[in-house]
Amino acid sequence: MRRVVVTGLGCISALGPTAREFWSALCEGRSGFEPLQGVAPGSLRFAHGAQVRGFDPAAHFEPRQVELLDRFAQFALVSAREAVRDAGLEWTPALKERAAVIVGSAIGGQGSQDAQFVELYRRNRDRVHPLTIPRVMSCAGASHIAMELGLTGPTFSVSSACSSASHAIGQALWMLRGGQADVALAGGSEAPFGFGSLKAWEAMRVIAPDTCRPFSRDRKGMILGEGGAMLVLEPLEAARARGARIYAELAGAGFSADAHHITQPAVAGPARAMRAALADGGLTPETIGYVNAHGTGTLGNDPVEARAIHEVFGVRAPALATSSTKSLHGHALGAAGALEAVATVLALHHGVLPPTANFTTPDPECDLDVVPNQARASRVEAALSNSFAFGGLNAVLAFRAP
Repeated sequence: MRRVVVTGLGCISALGPTAREFWSALCEGRSGFEPLQGVAPGSLRFAHGAQVRGFDPAAHFEPRQVELLDRFAQFALVSAREAVRDAGLEWTPALKERAAVIVGSAIGGQGSQDAQFVELYRRNRDRVHPLTIPRVMSCAGASHIAMELGLTGPTFSVSSACSSASHAIGQALWMLRGGQADVALAGGSEAPFGFGSLKAWEAMRVIAPDTCRPFSRDRKGMILGEGGAMLVLEPLEAARARGARIYAELAGAGFSADAHHITQPAVAGPARAMRAALADGGLTPETIGYVNAHGTGTLGNDPVEARAIHEVFGVRAPALATSSTKSLHGHALGAAGALEAVATVLALHHGVLPPTANFTTPDPECDLDVVPNQARASRVEAALSNSFAFGGLNAVLAFRAP
């Protein structure tokens, strides 16, 4: 069985347009939460989001491409380009045929769909833009990456709500192990700040009115985010043969379903996914020194995740370093697992654990070492990155220091 390593990272988020700036902001505890742009004041019950500021599509794409690409697909392409540059890959014809592209997105081109609904239902026009379907479809990010790079191996999109990107990365791991591909670009992208989408989240009443405080007693909900992140994954032997920098090993992945409730999480499913990731990676609970938690900051999610961590790690759980980077980059839905995978990989690479920002009073129901407010220097052997989605769909990635 082939071991799989991470050799390239790309990221665009509210914390910055590159993986380097993303990591710097995480280590500094610098939040990407700001007043919402593009929304009339007072039109929503919440006023803040983690939006990608100052992004000019014309700086990245030709006009014809801009016409074809929804914002979520633009983020996928920008982060994929960075990841490929970072990995230093040489695209031979043979490698292009054996390259997989797997991209997660929960909602696809929601902004494009929203804009065309305005044309139909508010302006009473009888037609929409002819490129609406190519812009809206969730597979657009994966398709455009493959077309731009000329990659003709397995290419598809994964949509499993907030676990989409982690499912995509885990699927890429298994395809590389099994020999269906020799290199993979895997991650996720999302752009959920269309007004219709925001009103739907408002109706859920899970958005915080101020900020995101995961695992704090006074937490009031999550803050929405957007962006894209991609990882270059390849077999260890191939990476060594070409002298690539190895950030970390993607040791295992674990998937599960709660089969419980469409929005309310259960303990058993997340615990089962964590155990599956450990088993798949040949790891024991004792080898894990850090957990990048799903950590949404909602009243329902955080205690359930904490109990699941206790179930898996037992007496070690209260002292197991855990953080939710959603407290800084927001909850990017289908892209969240990719952003958090990048954060976890860089934590192992640099020996620094990013903080849970905005942390105040500990919640007794969330008895974890949440790395409060400041990054912590700590070399750990292995780490988990948790993604637990609506629908009870769970995906956990296990990374090991190289």
